[in-house]
Amino acid sequence: MGRQDSQNTPEYDGVSGGESGPSPVGRASVPPPGSPAPPAAPRPAGTTYGRASVPLNGTPPAPLPAQEAQPSPPVTPPADPPGQPGGPAPAAPTPAAGVPAAAEPGTGESRRTVVLSVLAALVLVVVAAAGILVVRPGPVAGWLAAEPAASPTASPTPDPTPTPVLAAADATGTAPTAAGVAAAITPLLKAGPLGPRVNVSIVDAATGESLFDRNADTKTTPASTTKLLTAAAVLAARGPAHRLTTRAVAGARPGEVVLVGGGDPTLSVNAKGQFPGAARLDKLAGQVKKALGGQRPTSVFVDTSRYSGPETAGGWDGDVIGGGQVARIQSLMTNAGRIKPVHNEFGGDPRFVDPALAAGRAFAKQLGVAPGTVRKGSAPDAAGPEAPSAAPSAAAAALTPGAELGKVESPPLVHVVDWMLEQSDNVLAETLAREVALAAGAEASFAGAAEAMKAELTELGLPAEQASLSDASGLSRRNKISPRLLTDVLTLAASGTKPELTGLFGGLPVAGWSGTLKSRFVTPAPNRVGQGLVRAKTGTLTGVNTISGQLITADGRLLVFAIMADATGDSVLARQALDRIAAELVTCGCP
Repeated sequence: MGRQDSQNTPEYDGVSGGESGPSPVGRASVPPPGSPAPPAAPRPAGTTYGRASVPLNGTPPAPLPAQEAQPSPPVTPPADPPGQPGGPAPAAPTPAAGVPAAAEPGTGESRRTVVLSVLAALVLVVVAAAGILVVRPGPVAGWLAAEPAASPTASPTPDPTPTPVLAAADATGTAPTAAGVAAAITPLLKAGPLGPRVNVSIVDAATGESLFDRNADTKTTPASTTKLLTAAAVLAARGPAHRLTTRAVAGARPGEVVLVGGGDPTLSVNAKGQFPGAARLDKLAGQVKKALGGQRPTSVFVDTSRYSGPETAGGWDGDVIGGGQVARIQSLMTNAGRIKPVHNEFGGDPRFVDPALAAGRAFAKQLGVAPGTVRKGSAPDAAGPEAPSAAPSAAAAALTPGAELGKVESPPLVHVVDWMLEQSDNVLAETLAREVALAAGAEASFAGAAEAMKAELTELGLPAEQASLSDASGLSRRNKISPRLLTDVLTLAASGTKPELTGLFGGLPVAGWSGTLKSRFVTPAPNRVGQGLVRAKTGTLTGVNTISGQLITADGRLLVFAIMADATGDSVLARQALDRIAAELVTCGCP
């Protein structure tokens, strides 16, 4: 439910070595005396030196750990026999391979011959090792001598060529035909886990031509693909650069501070927030203290009057709040209502029962006010957009009720939209929809947001009548959206005629790479061809599985698609079946 899109993501453990790679330098075993020296094996790419792995793609090797980077003492003839450091001398040493045996080990001349021969062999080994080590960059250069006559110059390793994440579209590539697309995907639509109702729309983004249509005008339960409409509506209504402001104003009595919710769900308590670059309550508290001068704050109120109506939507299944899929929708909260600023890939993120009061208590703690005294209330009338700001050095008695004591702003709206789409954040979706309502002068409620979104889509020239909305996140089972409306939104965003809508694509998860698609397009193996080439919004409720986005075909054509099944069986198998259809479109030239 809710964010059932998310799955556990397996970790990729990088390049794995072979079963019998060469021994690391400095850790090679010394053969027993008398055994022949093993032949030197060629060093394949990806082998190891010490414990530093050498990547296959040409990146520099990782530096050795500090304890392995210490310079070794100068090499001196060992007092112990070769191959037995620190051990007792043998009664009768066995000649090493390639070293002449002494005729009579007991004579001085014979002993001198043996010692010189062994020392010569050791010198050759040391020189050979030095020859190997000097060609490697890193700390081994310091092991060769304290003051080398000439430091070896290592050739700089070029940066590896980055792996493409998304292929570029080619409007001149061979366009698929409707007959070719139908032949490729019709058999896949019969997959058992998808159930009896699978409604589809596939469009060539370059021409706007419909390539496949199966009940494309039929309203279908969309789940989280609803967020595509939310993203388009808010980007059009507010613009990508719009920011959401949280303010603190002077209360009716001296020492009172009112925290006014500005509809920013990404607000953070401090630097450890859920969303990068979010506005912070600790910084706002610092502004308030400066504005109050020597006056000590005595109490904190929270004002959530920006929103109205119910805090939960009709059609939400079970206890979606208790399950952490969403929070009560209020105009003041931190980290989208999360108790801890953590996003769980599987399951929900526990939320505060009352996000606004929780934010007020965190703010009070920053101000030195007892958190237990925080109450809900309204800011004085002067606290509107035109309210005067308090001068930093203003005396407490001079503060006018409603005077602004400080404010902090969210990141640009386009970034909030990115997070909403990538992680399928339900709270962000509901708060963004209320911005559409406020921009239109409508009530910032579930009902007001739904009507404002449809009005904005109509203004964009889209068939808004093909949507029935009870919320903006897709948690509600009362939502119905046609596949054609979803592909119309994507086609318009891709056309460039509405530049503000192009920001919609930046937040779409990438198959096998990010967001709710990070662990998809993996199983079964044929689905993997879609990795990096499919970018889409997913939707999952019990019995509902949908996906809508864009992909690049084998001939470089950009297609937009919506595949919606609302009578599915096993959810995991249904998701794999949806991915298989998109993967087939990637490989199919479909002439």
